Amino acid sequence: MKAKKNKEIFRSNCPVSSLLDMVGDKWSLLIVRELVTYGERTFKDFTQINEKISTARLADRLSKLESLGILTKSNHPTNKKVFLYNATKKGMDLVPILLEFFIWSNKYLNDHISEDSKKLAENLIKDREGTLNKIMNP
Repeated sequence: MKAKKNKEIFRSNCPVSSLLDMVGDKWSLLIVRELVTYGERTFKDFTQINEKISTARLADRLSKLESLGILTKSNHPTNKKVFLYNATKKGMDLVPILLEFFIWSNKYLNDHISEDSKKLAENLIKDREGTLNKIMNP
């Protein structure tokens, strides 16, 4: 059963292609970024990010990421209509990939990225393991 399900998700057995099949759309890694940066988030929190994701697309991506085990969805403790989203271990393991985006962007998009992003990229270049540890274990 699992092999059939994987064939439906993945176009090939190439690791790069398979990862892109999971999170290579325009929004999935931004959702992970939000969870890593801010921790627990609500649907409304995601609708307020700078990139302006539509609610339909957001609902689709959250559902997809949950089904892939990259995030979890739970009930809000005081409001039954609100759900909370958190990154799983699998989702957190995407952090090093996201940080490589910061380094690349600092090198090639330096005049476009924020000062905070530049600083993070510089810290990663100086002390990758220490910076990664601070992010993964706040």
